[in-house]
Amino acid sequence: MPSSAAPPPDAPAVPPAYPAPAALPTQLGPDGIRFDFNLGARVSLPAREHGHWRIRLRDLDSGNILFESTNQGAFVNSAKRWFVRFRLEVWDDDAGAAPSPILLHDYDAAGQDVLIQFPVGTLGDILAWFPYAERFAATHPGVRVTCALSDLLIPLLADAYPTLRLVPHAAVVADQFYATYSIGLFFDDTACDWQPTDFRQVGLHRTAGFILGVDPSEVAPRLALPASPRPFAEPYVCIAVQSSSGCKYWNNPDGWREVVAGLKAAGYRVVCIDQKPVHGNGLMWTHIPHGVDDATGDRPLLDRAQMLRHADFFIGLSSGLAWLAWATGIPVVLISGFTHPDTEFATPYRVHNWHACNSCWNDPKERFDHHDFLWCPRHAGTPRQFECSRLITPSAVMQAIARIPGFRG
Repeated sequence: MPSSAAPPPDAPAVPPAYPAPAALPTQLGPDGIRFDFNLGARVSLPAREHGHWRIRLRDLDSGNILFESTNQGAFVNSAKRWFVRFRLEVWDDDAGAAPSPILLHDYDAAGQDVLIQFPVGTLGDILAWFPYAERFAATHPGVRVTCALSDLLIPLLADAYPTLRLVPHAAVVADQFYATYSIGLFFDDTACDWQPTDFRQVGLHRTAGFILGVDPSEVAPRLALPASPRPFAEPYVCIAVQSSSGCKYWNNPDGWREVVAGLKAAGYRVVCIDQKPVHGNGLMWTHIPHGVDDATGDRPLLDRAQMLRHADFFIGLSSGLAWLAWATGIPVVLISGFTHPDTEFATPYRVHNWHACNSCWNDPKERFDHHDFLWCPRHAGTPRQFECSRLITPSAVMQAIARIPGFRG
């Protein structure tokens, strides 16, 4: 439980990716009762030497009573940290047959400060989730939404979302918030305490809509990009061949070579915009494809977005640069086998091979291991390892490219 208040001993561990909420609930009620909705409904009932409190948490939309207790002082935190329209009720349990509640509060974010926090260290996930923060603000008129995220992404998004306040994690002042929601991929949340439904069932981006209680339908993020000239006079295509795990790569040995050759034969410059020209682990390394323009390096994300916005299209993997390309509005050819196509944004140029083993990422039985670069849960160490992308052929990718309007081939 992400709180420095005294939680029950069986509370879940604090996810390290997010700032902790205020130690005590931020809203002051009668008789010393404090409450808020910072990572679930939280109610602090002061200790009583005589008499008892009775507290009840209810979901106003389902009508279910989620928790009820009689005590002489307690810190209560709901199990569910995603958006619930809670009703909080507290009585003096010794006050007679039908006492009026001392505290009766229905969740209402209007006019309140709400924090939506995103983990740092990831590009695609944040771009995928960010539009749902704006939907939350639109669903609760008058709410003041603060988004905590990496300061590397703030320049890309801040001017495009003027109704939201964007800050780095270090700038979060926890005791100002009425409610807090954490957006993420909670792989081991079998009880669905951090997400109402497993993200593997609804799509990487749409899980944010479910967590925030808003329409989860797909929406592309907006970017705040100043005007810029084209970097090249001739037509060009951006590609990104690197990723953080072997299963995310296009592991066909001839894939990038043949596609780059085909694009150059059609009259395109091909520009690689990865951060690293060479990346891998152990015996598996990927080099920038032969014959491409090298735009790799530690460049600001704004530079990569500017490069993308003028490109004819982008070809890449299920990784952050594909989500950035989608945000710029250009056609995206997305090559992936380890994810089900519903995992990412919809693109008519998604390349997937249903004849091979595929979609292990979306199988809750197969826990993705971020620390194992060679993670292949079904076929590791066999000739079938990474067949999900290895059996995606260059011709399949070129057929997807050929469907892009205006393709010169």
